[in-house]
Amino acid sequence: MTPTVKCLVWDLDDTLWKGVVLERDDAAPTPEALRALRTLDERGILHAVASRGEYGPAAAHLREHGVADLFCAVEVGWGPKSAAVRRIAEGLNIGLDTVAFVDNDPVERAEVAAVLPEVRCYPADRLAGLPELPEFTPPVVTREARQRRELYRAERRRTDAEDGFTGTGTAFLASLGLVMTVRRASEEDLARAHELTVRTHQLNTTGRTYGMAELRRLCASDRHEVLVAELRDRFGGYGTIGLTVSEFRGADSVLLLSLMSCRVMSRGVGTALIGHAVGRARAAGRRPLAEFVPTDVNRVMLVTLRFAGFAVAGTDGERVLLAHDGSAPPHTGHVTVVGEETL
Repeated sequence: MTPTVKCLVWDLDDTLWKGVVLERDDAAPTPEALRALRTLDERGILHAVASRGEYGPAAAHLREHGVADLFCAVEVGWGPKSAAVRRIAEGLNIGLDTVAFVDNDPVERAEVAAVLPEVRCYPADRLAGLPELPEFTPPVVTREARQRRELYRAERRRTDAEDGFTGTGTAFLASLGLVMTVRRASEEDLARAHELTVRTHQLNTTGRTYGMAELRRLCASDRHEVLVAELRDRFGGYGTIGLTVSEFRGADSVLLLSLMSCRVMSRGVGTALIGHAVGRARAAGRRPLAEFVPTDVNRVMLVTLRFAGFAVAGTDGERVLLAHDGSAPPHTGHVTVVGEETL
């Protein structure tokens, strides 16, 4: 099966609109183009531009017609469109096999297809039917997906600010105003929680994966607690980036899984999430324990557990059991944690 398209790259003249901007045509986006833009955006499919012309007039025309914010990247110039499509994929950190390209000109489509055979190319006269194609229909549309465009745009603003920051990395983190909100998972969170377990390897304490049915069962269980964490800063949201699953065994609360999205690895929020789980266990009168199963890539999570106050209490084959030493959760510094008790 071919992967679902993650980004549709658009030509502008005679594709997004009828007419040529540099020829001063007063061209508005066509109704079928607007429908495709908005329908795919609601499904979490990103939009970008790879078009011939001058950047200034094209960008102004997009703004004039109220569609500029729908595009995560705009490449307008006179070079090969295949090079622009490649830069867009690299900038969004997605594979070329998840990129599609739409253009009215068969020569331009042929050039992209020849240089980038992984990219799926479509003529402009198929725009109306693109939302009905299976490759533009994700099997599940999560809340995370519906926010994807804003997440990417916020990340670009964040990256630009970091590139221009003259202080230390620690000072930049402090300037972000990071706020992590932790709450019990709801039905709407299950698809994203499942996605996190199957995609996150380096920042996963046990390597466990959970299907949606199992997550639903754990959420309904009196012996388990499933928490999700969202992150925001002054530039916008990162989405749901963390997950913990705890099991209550008598007077103990055992952390079966703690994971963080690799997208926030450099933000130093892993310890904050584990510290919050420790605080919840202690508030309920339970002893905090945690399991750790080493993999080829997750040693950093053992370091995170140790920094959060856990020490090795025993082993069972590859499984390591850690107990919290009773110290206060570590100071999270640049991260403010908001739990359900403060919402």
